Amino acid sequence: MELANYRREYLQGGLRRNSLPDNPLSLFETWMQQAVAANLEDPTAMVVGTVDERGQPYQRIVLLKHVDERGFVFYTNMGSRKASQLAQNPRISLLFPWHGLERQVHVTGQVERLSTLDVMKYFSSRPKDSQIGAWVSHQSSRISARGVLEGKFLEMKQKFANGEVPLPSFWGGFRVKFDSVEFWQGGANRLHDRFLYQREQDGWSIDRLAP
Repeated sequence: MELANYRREYLQGGLRRNSLPDNPLSLFETWMQQAVAANLEDPTAMVVGTVDERGQPYQRIVLLKHVDERGFVFYTNMGSRKASQLAQNPRISLLFPWHGLERQVHVTGQVERLSTLDVMKYFSSRPKDSQIGAWVSHQSSRISARGVLEGKFLEMKQKFANGEVPLPSFWGGFRVKFDSVEFWQGGANRLHDRFLYQREQDGWSIDRLAP
């Protein structure tokens, strides 16, 4: 396979400075609504980037569960690799790759842990099998075979068959307090449109970036 020969044009439309709102969250919410309306697969999927104590970056896909002026919210096992790295370095990046709309959104900021009440509210809204799955997986730990997970799942499913599934003490969530948001819209001839919002004391600055 000759990967260098694989390319396509981006022709779905441009992004202009005079059409941008003052607050990046307004544009993000519009783009998210359009991604959902376009029936993109997993429109809430985002690439989460963290860094370990040696400066080694790590990335993985996580689902966005809420966003408002306070930040972007996701949930995880607090013993996972990403949670351990964020405990040492709270700086984080998020990337939403909406290929079907020829768009990307890149967010940077730092995390704060969600309260137990916030975590409990979301956990109780999950399907029961997903709640049980949270108990089964000690995320990022080594396991000998998939059968170990499946056996543990059946065991826990029987344990909680006749009652509510309690919140695991090791399960929680993060809010990403964002300080920059970059919007990328594909353009013809690789002349893509990129606009960077950066938080300032009295609002947001907006700069066009070269593609």
